[in-house]
Amino acid sequence: MAAPTHTPPLPRLLKAAVVTALAIGAAHLILSDTLRFALVAEASAALGSPTGYGTAQVFTTALFNTALVMPIVLWTGMRLSGERRLGAMVLVGSVGWIVVVWRGVDGLDDSFGAILPLRPLALLVGFTALASLLRRRPSPAPSAPRAPQDPSAPIRPGNVSETTPAS
Repeated sequence: MAAPTHTPPLPRLLKAAVVTALAIGAAHLILSDTLRFALVAEASAALGSPTGYGTAQVFTTALFNTALVMPIVLWTGMRLSGERRLGAMVLVGSVGWIVVVWRGVDGLDDSFGAILPLRPLALLVGFTALASLLRRRPSPAPSAPRAPQDPSAPIRPGNVSETTPAS
């Protein structure tokens, strides 16, 4: 089987930007919807009819879900687009997403329908797309053991078959 050819940098960069934007959208949707549950739980507890979800429980679930969605969507999206060697991209995108959420979650937690600031999200798309261009070279395949080069070399007893004349 022939080695797969590499995608040129510009198409890979564009694929990475589109996939990263979709991953941010999916992770943001899950984060904001789960945080909405936290606001509803807080409001219903204040009114005296708790929903069964604690605010801390829902908040923690929102952060875990959004931290898991980003790497899964990045990896799946790029693999579906035919790309390989995605470690650097997934790492940069996931860590970047956690940093962006960490810095902007207060704005999401305070009101319904809020979104994270657009500048950090655009920077995240750019850095993640650039990270997709970092690819490790594959290590060379291990070679099979070679037969002795000298044809007059003695045959080891373990390598003698029934068809080989005894020496």
